Amino acid sequence: MDWDDAYANGPHIAGAADYPQRWAAAAAAFRAGLAAAGRAEIDLAYGPAARDRLDLFRPEGEPLGLAVFVHGGYWMAFDKSSWSHLAAGAVARGWAVALPSYTLCPEARIAGITRQAARAISAAAARVEGAIALSGHSAGGQLVSRMACRDGPLAFHLRARLARVISISGLHDLRPLLRTRMNATLGLDAAEATAESAALQVPIEGVRVHCVAGDRERPEFRRQNALLANIWAGLGAETTAAESPGRHHFDVIADLEDAGSALTRALTGE
Repeated sequence: MDWDDAYANGPHIAGAADYPQRWAAAAAAFRAGLAAAGRAEIDLAYGPAARDRLDLFRPEGEPLGLAVFVHGGYWMAFDKSSWSHLAAGAVARGWAVALPSYTLCPEARIAGITRQAARAISAAAARVEGAIALSGHSAGGQLVSRMACRDGPLAFHLRARLARVISISGLHDLRPLLRTRMNATLGLDAAEATAESAALQVPIEGVRVHCVAGDRERPEFRRQNALLANIWAGLGAETTAAESPGRHHFDVIADLEDAGSALTRALTGE
C-alpha cells in the first residue's frame, strides 16, 4: 500500500488549491460580523507560546454551553484564523464557540499539541459555563478524541462537563503515519504513535463520541472514521459513525456553518 497516497487529499479533490483562500475569506467575514456585534473575543491567550491563542464567539444571549473546534492540517499547517466561519451553526443555535491555534510540527510533537489542546479547552471553559462539546477535523479529530481517553490530559472537572465529542475525518490510529514521508516533519516514533492513537486507548466511561467522514473521502479516512466508533463501542463509550453523502475531506466540515445540518445538530446535542 502507498501510505503517502492514502493520506493525500489534495490530489484527489477537484479545485483543492482554491480551498484555503476560500476558507480564509469566509472566516474573516464571519469574524468581522461577530466583532461588529460585540460577540467576538479574538486572540485570547491560554499559555505563553506564540500560538497559545484562541478566538471565542458568543451567541445572542446567555450561551447554552461551549463548543470547541480544533482545526486540522496534519499538525503541520493552518491556525484558527482559517476556520472562524465554522462556528456559525453552533452560534446560531445558542452556543459559544472557541477555536484555538496550536504550535505546529516540527516545533512541537503531537503529544505536546495534545496537551496544548487541553489547555485551550480549559481556558475557554473558564469563560463559558455549561456543557462542553468538542469537535475537530482530521488532525483536530485526533486531538479531540484524545480528550475522551482515560489517560488524556483533560482535567477531571472538565470531563464532568463533557457532553460529546465529534471527530470529523479524524485520525485515530497514527501508526500508519510512520510509513509516510510526512513523518520526517511529525517526528513520530512507535511509542508516541501508539500513545496518541485514541483507538488504542481506553475511553472515559460513558463518553459520547460521534465519528463522521464524507462518503467521497479517501478510503483510509473512511476506515479511520469507522475504526474509533467500532473499538470504543466495546470499551464503555457511546459511539456512532456516519458518512456525509457527497462530501470529501475538504468540504465535509462545511456543514458546521449550517445551524440546521445534521453535523451541527450532533455537535449541539439536538
